[in-house]
Amino acid sequence: MEILGMSLALIVLFVGFGLLIGILFGFFGMGGSFLVTPALLVMGYDANVAVGSGLAFVFGTSVIATLKHRDLGQVDYKLGILMIAGTTAGIEVGKVGLEYLQHIGLAGSVVSVAYVLLLGGIGVFVTYEAMKGSGGGIDHDVDEDADLEDEEIPEIAQKIQSYNVPPMISIRGGFKVSLWMVLAVAFATGVLSGFLGVGGGFIRMPALFYLIGVPVPVAVGTDLFEIVFSGGIGSFLYAQSGAVNLGIVVPLLAGSALGARVGAGATNLVNEEDIKVYFGVMLLLGAIAVAVREIGGLLEMPILDVVSLAIILGAALLVSGAVVYSGVTMLRENASASPPTAD
Repeated sequence: MEILGMSLALIVLFVGFGLLIGILFGFFGMGGSFLVTPALLVMGYDANVAVGSGLAFVFGTSVIATLKHRDLGQVDYKLGILMIAGTTAGIEVGKVGLEYLQHIGLAGSVVSVAYVLLLGGIGVFVTYEAMKGSGGGIDHDVDEDADLEDEEIPEIAQKIQSYNVPPMISIRGGFKVSLWMVLAVAFATGVLSGFLGVGGGFIRMPALFYLIGVPVPVAVGTDLFEIVFSGGIGSFLYAQSGAVNLGIVVPLLAGSALGARVGAGATNLVNEEDIKVYFGVMLLLGAIAVAVREIGGLLEMPILDVVSLAIILGAALLVSGAVVYSGVTMLRENASASPPTAD
């Protein structure tokens, strides 16, 4: 039995895969193309189809997750639009740097090393900061008018907020920051995204928190809001060239429709330090997987591509399972702590 030109078993596999990635996407604001594109490449799909279908999946999942975060009050639209503007400009600059490296024949090696170092570096930093509990213990019920305590905001973000260069804009959490500081952070993350050729969710989310001081759930929601635009444009361009395979995208979205809402809802339950630990672990394992894949390419050992994919999928399964478990545990604790209702 075939549907959309695919066997039922393959469709079930894609639905389950979409559920898994949707949880991560809704919880972290990243993970779509990071997981989908390599998986499709290993499965034998052409590179343009793998990238185009991955982008279409990212677009659809980000819309679903953003709507859930919006319902929870975790999207700062003004900040998101400013970040989009700054990131777009930065991407263009990053692309120029990448094209120069391609011209001199160093793009592949430099980008690969930079990608692994950045993934690993951010992973180590976020995990370390979460483990020592330095800042970020912000309540999940984010009130735009509620002031955050200084100890709840990372030191770097406090420093950036201290630069009173007009115009100043209000950010979720009850504080103001210079428009130019926001654009500078967005531009810097855009340069990295353009240089590495990645969506940049793993860069933007920690940048919003550690550099601007946005509460973690709002950082995730706002990051997803940005991905709606980048994913939408990318998938549209690839669709025009026929590189979006609906047989792949539809079952993936069927699974992520539930997964993204579960992941987004979990950000309102799971302790923020735990969110950062899970995020850091995911990046560390991702760095290992990318390193293994690059070594496989250098040594011409295709088996290492499969090993790399297995590491990524294993990490995704492990972390998404931890997210769901933590969310369910918090729900049970909240239910047991609720006072009994009178008859």
